[in-house]
Parts: sequence; C-alpha cells; structure tokens
Amino acid sequence: MRDGFIKVAAATPKIRVADVAYNTENICRLIDETAAAGAKVIVFPELCITGYTCGDLFTQEILLSEAREALHKIAEYTRGKDALVFVGVPLAVEGELYNVAAALNQGKILGLTTKTFLPNYGEFYEMRQFRQGPKTAREIWFGNEKVPFGPQLLFVSPVMEPLVVSAEICEDVWSPVPPSIAAAREGATLIVNCSASDETIGKSAYRRSLIEGQSARLICGYIYANAGEGESTTDLVFGGHDLIAENGTILKESARFANGAVYTEIDLKRLLSERRKNTTFQAEKEPKLMRIPFEIQMEETELTRIFPPRPFVPDQEQERDRRCEEILGIQAMGLKKRLEHAHAENAVVGISGGLDSTLALLVAAKAFDMLGLDRAGITAVTMPCFGTTDRTYRNACKMSKKLGASLREIPIGASVAQHFMDIGHDMEDHSVTYENAQARERTQVLMDVANQNGGIVIGTGDMSELALGWATYNGDHMSMYGVNASVPKTLVRHLVHYYADSCTDEELKEVLYDVLDTPVSPELLPPKDGEIAQKTEDLVGPYELHDFFLYYLLRFGYEPGKIYRLARYALGDVYEDEVIYRWLETFCRRFFSQQFKRSCLPDGPKVGTVALSPRGDWRMPSDACAAGWLRDLKRAADRV
Repeated sequence: MRDGFIKVAAATPKIRVADVAYNTENICRLIDETAAAGAKVIVFPELCITGYTCGDLFTQEILLSEAREALHKIAEYTRGKDALVFVGVPLAVEGELYNVAAALNQGKILGLTTKTFLPNYGEFYEMRQFRQGPKTAREIWFGNEKVPFGPQLLFVSPVMEPLVVSAEICEDVWSPVPPSIAAAREGATLIVNCSASDETIGKSAYRRSLIEGQSARLICGYIYANAGEGESTTDLVFGGHDLIAENGTILKESARFANGAVYTEIDLKRLLSERRKNTTFQAEKEPKLMRIPFEIQMEETELTRIFPPRPFVPDQEQERDRRCEEILGIQAMGLKKRLEHAHAENAVVGISGGLDSTLALLVAAKAFDMLGLDRAGITAVTMPCFGTTDRTYRNACKMSKKLGASLREIPIGASVAQHFMDIGHDMEDHSVTYENAQARERTQVLMDVANQNGGIVIGTGDMSELALGWATYNGDHMSMYGVNASVPKTLVRHLVHYYADSCTDEELKEVLYDVLDTPVSPELLPPKDGEIAQKTEDLVGPYELHDFFLYYLLRFGYEPGKIYRLARYALGDVYEDEVIYRWLETFCRRFFSQQFKRSCLPDGPKVGTVALSPRGDWRMPSDACAAGWLRDLKRAADRV
C-alpha cells in the first residue's frame, strides 16, 4: 500500500435464485480467491445472498431468516481475511424490509448501508417488497451487537488514512443526486456499488459512462459489482458487468455474461492530490456522517494496472489521429487570434529542419489558412551557422517552399564571430558562451525581420525543453507567441508524423519523414564528418523518460520516489534502474533550477491537461529548492 495504492476487487458469484446455502458457499469461495490475490476491498452484487430476482419470495420468512444467518456466516468467514468485504442482502428491521449492502471485516458486521432510491419503473418493482432507507444513519441491534444502519456510512482505515470507503446500491448511482456525493464531500475516496443491473441493448455502454462520470465528478475510485449468471431469466438477463474506475477512467472491466472477479489498484494519493487542486471540490464543513473503523494490514501492493510509458500520447492509432488533429486545431486557433489582435498579416518562423520548428511552421500554415491569408506571408528564416548540417538545411528549405512560405536565408556565422571578437571570446572555446551566442543571434535576427515585415515571431520551443530549461535565456526561449509551449517532445513527434501520414504532397511527406528520422539537436557545435555532433538526448537524457517524469510530477503531484517506481514498472524493459534514476535526478535538479526561464515565458496556447505557463497551470518561485524531492528519490532508490 506504499505510495497510496490499494488493491480492490469486484466479484460476481454464480448463484441460484433463493438458494441461500449455495450462494453463501460461492460467495465464500470468491472471498478466498480475491483475498488471496491481495484485494483489500472486495465488493459483491446487490442481494447476492438470495439473488436479486426473488420477487415476492422476499416476503417469505424462511428466505429472510436464512439470509440473516448466511450474513453472520459470511461475516465469520472474513475472520483472518485481510479485507473489507461488501455483500448485498435483504434485511428485515423493525417490521420493514430493506435492501442492504453489509460491510464485513475480521469476523464482524461493521455496518449496514441501506438503498436510498428504489426503482419502480419499467422492469423494476422494488417498492413492492422493500422500503426506502432512512434519511440518516443510526445504530440498530443486530444479533447481540449494535450495528450502524442507514445511508452514507463511512468506513475508515486507521493504518491508511486516505482510504475512506462508502457504499451505495445500484439505482442510487443512477439517481439525480446519488448518496455518494455527500459521502465524497465528507472524505470518501472509494465508492463501492452492490448492483443488479440487467442487460438491454446499449445499456452496458451507458452503465460504463455512468461509472466513469461519477468517479470523475467525485474524484474518487469506484467499484461496481453487478449481478450475473444465475439470476432468473424469466423476464430479464443479467450480464455480470463489473467495473472499477478511477477519476473518470475505467481501470478494469469484466467480460459480460461471465461470472468471476476483476482486480486492479486504486491510487488514493492521486485522488487526494486532484481534490486539493480542484477548488470546486468542496469538502463538507460540518461533517455529519458516521465513521466506522476497519482493520487491514499495511503491506506492499503489487502493481498490475497499466501506466502508459508515453502518457502524453494515446496508444490507439485512431484516438492518436483524432487527438493530433484536435491539438493542431487548438494551436492554430491560438495563433489565429493573436495575428488578428495584432493586425498582423505576416509571421516569422526560424526554421532549422528539426522537429519543433517544423511543427511551428505547420501550425502557422494552418492558422494562415483559417484567416484566408496567403501563406507567402509566413517568412521561414534559415540561419546557417557553425553547427548547421546539409541534411537539416536542405529539409528546412524544401519544407518551407512546399508549404508556400517565403524562404529567407540569413547566415549568422560572421555576426557571431564579430560578437566573439567584441566580447573577447576564443572561437575554439566551445563552452556555453559559444552555444548561447548563436541562439541569441538567431532570436535577434527573427525579431528584426518581424519588425521589417510588420509581423510576429512564432516561438518553436516545446514543453519538455521548458521543463528542463533546455533553452537559451533571451534566445530561443523568447518569441511573440509560442505555439508549442504546452506540447511535450514525445507529442511533437506524433503531431509531425500525423501531418506527414495525412499529407497528399508526396515530396512534403518525404521531407517530413526525414525530419522525423533526424536526431534532436540545437546544432550549436560544428558537425563531425558532416553529421550532427550535438545530440540533445545524450546531454539531458531521453525525452521519453523526461516526459514520463513531467507528466506525473505536474499532473498528479507525485513525489520523485513514486515516479521512480512507476518509471521502473512502465519503462523497465527499455531502461535499467540506474539510467532511470540518473535522468530522474537530472530532471528534478533542472526543473527547479530553471524555473526562472519559465517565469517569463511568452504567451502560448494550452493544449492538454499539463502546462507550464506562469500565468496558468504552474506558478512556482524561481528560487525554490529541490532538496526535499532529491531526498525522496534517494530514499526510494535505497529501498530497491
């Protein structure tokens, strides 16, 4: 359970309608299976001790007394099982019958959550047998003990503070105001649902979206256990559609029409981080709900859920293409507005033949098309200098011409050499001064050309470079509008690839593919044998790793130790532990030390959930210290 992960299960047993002994046996068998698999919260369907489809048999005392005895038996069966178990049962209390989700733990019945909303429409007629649960919870005598009874009970773990569990039953989540809303506002991070939802055409998709939406709305984990095979098919069919969701994402989904259990891990720390950031998620100021402790042991949670190695890039090709088209549209619309506001019919892009400047040029072309402007108003400036290679130069020129931009070549070698003479810098000294002087000269040229044309300079730097501070202050760091400012490097590649794949101009397609095959480089050092001598990823590390670090640091506020664990889990087949550690340490150091560059970034459009604009998503003092983050990383590495 380190790092906030808790393993959970949704379980659908095979049952026989009204055969309590048979159902109890199968419930206990699944408790064994799920507990042995390490699940700490286990959820069974609605009324599964008897079966949901008993109809008027629910009025029979023999069924109700057997169900009551079975509940005690199942509770006792949980003794020695390190889990909190929820099971659905009909329960007669004070002369009235209730639909209940019983919480069981270490041989005890901890609480009896009542169903709030009883469906009495279509194929459902629950109000014929059951009564609506009370408005507020109270204690009732159950056997020889007092047990909490009512809605919105909160089950809390003394050993894992973020774990607060609350139950609702089937229709509750379909209602306009589900009981889970109040529970979440009082701290519930995990909602469980004992359900019996039948199958009709299209209902599974709606059910899925409902659980996704509720988990997103409440910023919670949601375990939905549904009735399945064994329920009566007199009029209905139940498909056993179990779902486990976390903050709007389905983590695990069972096959329909197949009983059994599904498992995954809920990240409770992620949920709490999201709630802290979301100011519209308002906790209840005066808590009213009953809180009931339960016992589980702290232990390591083995991870089985998927953590995408490239979190900024969708896995599915169709979704990736849709996302790329949307991002290009957002970038172009942002630039369109800026050009309109500035009354500019010209734009200037420094084009190097690399990925970032290629994407910026493609976005500029799209924005000019939106405005109905001639693409000749885009001035693509190539500025050959000491590190320029023939390959990148040719690609820059050919690409600019094929897109209809006005190509302008302005060599800067002589200007930079003069500058070195002015400041007394040795041309053979290829230190940071040698590199930055070229980057600043490029920027000066672009700004002055924009003044000549009455246009604006379009920035090309991407978000990964900004996170690492891999930009020359007041050099490529500066522009009049940075279209790539919130696009990470791994996504830049896919955007250019998408444009190439969908391009009808074969020559342009060929150029774009060659750009994609070119090593990432600022080209500030002289080539070796005509080839690029300075490869960025050799210096700062693989962008694949840095984008993974960036996503989990910014999006979810994960500590470096947790990021290290997830990187080893998601990318361990590509990178050794030592490599991941080294570049994560580099990332932490650079992320903190380079904030001063991000504090004065030009404007640029946000395209995803993560951005570094000092006016938007990320506001950080430039002199913040990385010491605590580095210590956390070191502790995590020492545990491995």
